[in-house]
Amino acid sequence: QLPLVESGGGLVQPGGSLRLSCAASGFTLDYYAIAWFRQAPGKEREGVSCISSSGGSTNYADSMKGRFTISRDNVKNTVYLQMNSLKPEDTAIYYCAAGSNGVCYLYDKVRYDYWGQGTQVTVSS
Repeated sequence: QLPLVESGGGLVQPGGSLRLSCAASGFTLDYYAIAWFRQAPGKEREGVSCISSSGGSTNYADSMKGRFTISRDNVKNTVYLQMNSLKPEDTAIYYCAAGSNGVCYLYDKVRYDYWGQGTQVTVSS
């Protein structure tokens, strides 16, 4: 079993919302920075959002600012990505990743030690 499991993806109409979850299996997320990346067909994997291990620092890609919110619940060992005002261009597989350095790196995939299998998000009418 992969150490991280994403859930919450699906089909949604433009303007709709989804909340993605990233749950850890076999380790605690308390000391890890968590990032969400996404990959659309034919495109490179890109950073969406990240949150530091303390939760005190977050970052968002420009096109997600004001629409997406990342949060973490260390009691539930889960990180969330609330996505509002979804657009067709948000269609992609969304992956979460955990970095043991605890620092939020939005554009540096190599900083992350564990990855999930991804969850499909499709925005279409």
